[in-house]
Amino acid sequence: MAKSIGIKIVNALAVLSVMIFSIVMLQTISQYTGLEKNVGFLQFKQQVVNNPYWMAFFYIHIFSITLCLLAGLTQFSSLFLQENKKLHRIIGKIYIYNILLINVPACFVLGLFSNGGLTGITGFLLQDILWAYFTTTAVLSIKKGNITGHRNAMILSYAVTVTAITFRIIKNLFYHEELHDYELFYGMNVWLSLIINLSIAFFIIKRNRRISASEIQIVEKNKSGHKQH
Repeated sequence: MAKSIGIKIVNALAVLSVMIFSIVMLQTISQYTGLEKNVGFLQFKQQVVNNPYWMAFFYIHIFSITLCLLAGLTQFSSLFLQENKKLHRIIGKIYIYNILLINVPACFVLGLFSNGGLTGITGFLLQDILWAYFTTTAVLSIKKGNITGHRNAMILSYAVTVTAITFRIIKNLFYHEELHDYELFYGMNVWLSLIINLSIAFFIIKRNRRISASEIQIVEKNKSGHKQH
């Protein structure tokens, strides 16, 4: 019972954290609404800000990624799924189309011009490939009626989505201009964010399997007890 309450508290804190950081990201993104080329992140991308294709993909990505974060949040609540199945499917489609049709192509182009040198470029391209793979796997799994596979793939997909938040947390907490080389720190942060998020995702999947196995054992034990009576 205590463990169940503890899990619910952790889940609630995780949801609250993503919501807070999504709002913070919205505030960060608002600085780009003026379409100026020397604000925020663009200060470090002056070599490509005059490339209209790169700028188009940049704006597409930053103005759509928060929708991915917020849409993904609703997909992991059992209560929400039970009471809003139709809305769950609609939001799920928004999340999936947003990633596969908008953000994966945009991030592939952005990744080719990533900061962090070769380390940053390979890290971002790997994120993009995994993002597409996990999200596609989630779609194929639900089409086959594999709910567990769908849920696990969505957890992994969302873990990649949330690297945008993990990356900024690490950067804000540990980066110091006088102590760190920006390019090296940036490239290492790309990989570290991905590793941390996927590790958490695999832990959640493993935990869910244990909980499911325990629930099955309880059901079977209850059935066995009824038969004896």
